[in-house]
Amino acid sequence: MRIVLIGAPGAGKGTQAKVISNKFNIPHISTGDILRNEINKGSELGKKAVKFVESGKLVPDEIIIEIIKNMIRKSRSENGFLMDGFPRNLKQAKMFSSTLDHLGIKLDKVINIVVDKDEIISRLGKRRTCNVCKSVFSINNNNENFIKCPECGGDLIKRKDDDVEVIKHRLEVYESETRPLINFYTDKGLLVNIDGSGEEKEITERILKFL
Repeated sequence: MRIVLIGAPGAGKGTQAKVISNKFNIPHISTGDILRNEINKGSELGKKAVKFVESGKLVPDEIIIEIIKNMIRKSRSENGFLMDGFPRNLKQAKMFSSTLDHLGIKLDKVINIVVDKDEIISRLGKRRTCNVCKSVFSINNNNENFIKCPECGGDLIKRKDDDVEVIKHRLEVYESETRPLINFYTDKGLLVNIDGSGEEKEITERILKFL
């Protein structure tokens, strides 16, 4: 099973990616995670990437694609892969498509988790991240004073990019960048839109129906 999972910030991609990855026993490929891993390993690609990271610049698509290509090669003999949040725009989608063609691999599905804008703003406004293990939690009326991570005891903090005005800007950027990407995969007959509202298990069931 070879899947791309896309959706706006706060749509629940990370949560669903873990469930699907475990269900089909396929590697969960998150570009942020693998980029940090390459940098920590001190690989050649990691050394190239860290120069951009340290200067506050975006890592070029060419480096990201090369890292992804290496990850996919490692998992070719297994059951497939799940791409989480990549590609993010049409340029990346075309580069990724060319890479898969070169490797002789075809995608099975592109899952687009669709969530109402107001719901996303509400979700992200309640989100807190552990400053130690980076686990993510949702704060509601029952646990709004809960400030310690139940996993490791670290402090739960609100990220700057989870402020309302920042969230709105992120959603505007996502919409402008992702609309052509959605059309690209729709034209290929790969895209499936999934309602991302409701409980996590309900969303998982909707996704599994198409897989």
